[in-house]
Amino acid sequence: MGLAMGTFSMQTKQVNYRKDKNDDDLEMAMVIHRPEGLDQMEAQTNFNKKELQVLYRGFKNECPSGVVNEDTFKQIYSQFFPHGDASTYAHYLFNAFDSEHSGSIKFEDFVMALSILLRGSTREKLQWTFNLYDINRDGYINKEEMMDIVRAIYDMMGKYTYPALRTDTPRQHVDAFFQKMDKNRDGVVTLDEFILSCQEDENIMRSLQLFENVI
Repeated sequence: MGLAMGTFSMQTKQVNYRKDKNDDDLEMAMVIHRPEGLDQMEAQTNFNKKELQVLYRGFKNECPSGVVNEDTFKQIYSQFFPHGDASTYAHYLFNAFDSEHSGSIKFEDFVMALSILLRGSTREKLQWTFNLYDINRDGYINKEEMMDIVRAIYDMMGKYTYPALRTDTPRQHVDAFFQKMDKNRDGVVTLDEFILSCQEDENIMRSLQLFENVI
């Protein structure tokens, strides 16, 4: 998945994370939140300790306080999409990363999501994408929720970014998705319907992968 996680300085060089006690005390005074131990995060994610250290350095470079609020997230994310308006999609994406609904993203939130999106199974990636589309978090995707996400993606990408977005409209994409995903025609898509539809239809999977590239 061509993720836009360069947002948090993925190109950061590896550094030595051992600091003396005075450095730790100074850092504690500057940050709002310190992440969980590396051993715990290594056990919970698909990253090793060295990768987690590099990710944390990049995260802290952008967010010295140790947390990201929505305004900061939007500012960082918009830098990668200069040809469109990324604010609405960044809002939805922020909510998906903010697993505790606290109004901020901690490093743990960031790295857990990144672990799924980069190295999770197909089902895990699809479940994360389903949660992104399930805006009201009721366990279903309705057509308006999907419309809101797809329209936000169009606004962000801009009409000159992807040729596929020049001819099709958001409504055409949503209608095509829903016709195939809503198996029992009850007006909503469940997680099982979503995963089954994506796995059995290459066209849907390709379209979703195009949209996932902006995550």
